Order: sequence, then C-alpha cells, then structure tokens
Amino acid sequence: MPIPFATDSRIVMTLDAGGTSLKFSAVRGNRPLIDAFSLPTEADDLDRCLGNIVHGFDSVKQSLPEPPVAMSFAFPGPADYPRGIIGDLGNLPAFRGGVALGPMLEDKFGIPAYINNDGDLFVYGEAIAGFLPYVNGLLEQAGSPKRYRNLFGVTLGTGFGGGIARDGELFIGDNSIAGEAWLLRNKLDPGINAEEGACIRAVRGVYARCAGIPFDQAPESKAIFDIGMGLAAGNRAAAIEAFRRLGEVAGDAMAQALTLIDGLGVVGGGISGAHPWFLPALVGAVNGVYDSGQHRLCARAYNIEDPSQREQFLSGETRQIRVPGSARTVVYDPLARTAIGISRLGTSEAVAIGAYAFALRRL
Repeated sequence: MPIPFATDSRIVMTLDAGGTSLKFSAVRGNRPLIDAFSLPTEADDLDRCLGNIVHGFDSVKQSLPEPPVAMSFAFPGPADYPRGIIGDLGNLPAFRGGVALGPMLEDKFGIPAYINNDGDLFVYGEAIAGFLPYVNGLLEQAGSPKRYRNLFGVTLGTGFGGGIARDGELFIGDNSIAGEAWLLRNKLDPGINAEEGACIRAVRGVYARCAGIPFDQAPESKAIFDIGMGLAAGNRAAAIEAFRRLGEVAGDAMAQALTLIDGLGVVGGGISGAHPWFLPALVGAVNGVYDSGQHRLCARAYNIEDPSQREQFLSGETRQIRVPGSARTVVYDPLARTAIGISRLGTSEAVAIGAYAFALRRL
C-alpha cells in the first residue's frame, strides 16, 4: 500500500553532501521543515569532515519540534550504500579504505541512517512530489487516460549524474550503481564517457575552443549562459554552441536510458537553469534517427517546457473504439510518447524529499 508521504507526520533529517559543502535540512510531509544550512565538507581531513557531519545533524535535531525517526542523505560514491560504507572518493580524498559512515551515525544518534547517491535521490524526489506528479496532473486536467509511473533523470553540474525511479520505488541495482549516466557513451566523442560532454567543464571547454581562447580564460557556465542570452559581453555564437553540444550529448545518453526504462525524463543540477539553450537539442537527440532511418526510441519525446509540444503531448491520439460484439466503447490512445522537462522542485529540495521518502519506505 503506498505511503501518504505528503501527510506523514514523521520527521527525517537530511543532508546533501558534496566536495565543498554539506547542506543540511529536515523534511516532514514532503516539505522542508527548517531552513537549509551548509557547513564546509573539509574533503582532505576525515576527522574534520565527520565532525562537521555530526555537528550539522546535531544542529538540525536541536531545531526540530519533535525527535526525528531517521536520517537519510546523499553522499558521493563509490559506496556500499545499503550498509552505509563509503569507498574511495575522488572529490573527497580523506575517504579511503572504507569508512562506515552510516553505522557511526546510528551509534551517535540512535536512529537509522540511510545513504544513497544524489542522482538517485534527486530522481526519487521528482517522482514522489515533483516532475512525475506534475506531468500526470497535466494529463488528468487534459482528460487524457495516459499516466506515468517510471522516471529517469539526470543532473547537469560539476558532473553528470543519473537515477531511476520505477513504479514508486527507487531502483539502485545490486551494487548500488544503477543509473550511472556519466558512464554512458559520449555521442560526439565515442572514445570517452558522456560526462565529459555534459557538465560545467564541457560547456567551458567548447566555449573556449569556439572562441579561440585558452580553457582557463573561459567564463563560468552562468556567464556563458548570459553571453548566449545577450546579457553579457562575449562570443555569443560560441556560447550557444557550447550549450547545444551539451544538450546533444545529454540527450543521447537519455535516449539510451529511456530505451530500457520507458518512462518520463527530468533534468536538474546547476546547469539546468540554462535549459532554454540546451533542452531543444537534448529532446532532438532523444528523437534522433540512426543512419538506417530507425528512430532512437519507440516512443516520441516531447519538450514539456515548450507550449506547443506540451499541447501535442497532452492531446496524444485519444479516440473512442468499439468493444467487439458490444455497443460499448472504450478510450484508446495509441501514441507511445514521453515528456522531458526541468525539475519542478529544484535539485536540493528534490534530493531532500527523495531521502525522506526513501527513509519512510525502509522504516
């Protein structure tokens, strides 16, 4: 029986951990209960990093109206997430040889500690209270019989993360490494992985090459977006091409995933605010065609942020068909389709809600 997350009164403490900062919050009823705050990660010093994690959760607990039932949070991998053991991390070099972070926190606070990948929890949050219910709500308002239960999502930022939510459950795989979108093949450079074409450094790299400047002189991605929008001085053609290429690489990776998952697609992360420049290319790549003329997907992909495409997606090809041997009719919509759009919650809130829902499922 589904858990009514939106009306559940239990409190879960949350954390979104990255290479530079630890962002703490708490969630009840699918909503943040306190104002999120951050502490430095101290990525090079294990004792200081663990100390800040404990201090952060202590501060959250003291601000709550009643005791939390669990802590649930995102932490970088590789990791044995079900057992709460963190492996050797590239962006947190202090973590080496296996660190039993989950058991340590359970000993300290006396409540269960659940850890997952941030890409997984982002997608789960969007499936519980974000993009998935948003699209299904639009379909209901439009009178369509179509509904969705599965979601694949990516995060575009320092890296290229991914995650899968299937029929109300987070899908993490047998080794806690399902949805690792960053390792899919790069369409524009098949000898490397997709992350190298779908992240902040990729946008800066393409801008630098197209503008004829060294990489270290390339602006940050937000400035490149402003250049593309005509809001800042710079090489506008290079800015537009940088985001177009990101969209093409990310879209091809999403097409590979959606071929297997058959669900909706959502995009989050620090670069997602630049979606006017990359989302058309992303959806175009999902709707790509092989040299043989075969479409990449059996389904047609629609950009839900584009009003005309949104209308086509919602309309489908709904018709009434007669039941053989009867005067009765039923509604039929034969158009296989998917919608792709931007996070409805914001990445950090989606991660927190995903962590909250995962904890309540486990409890």
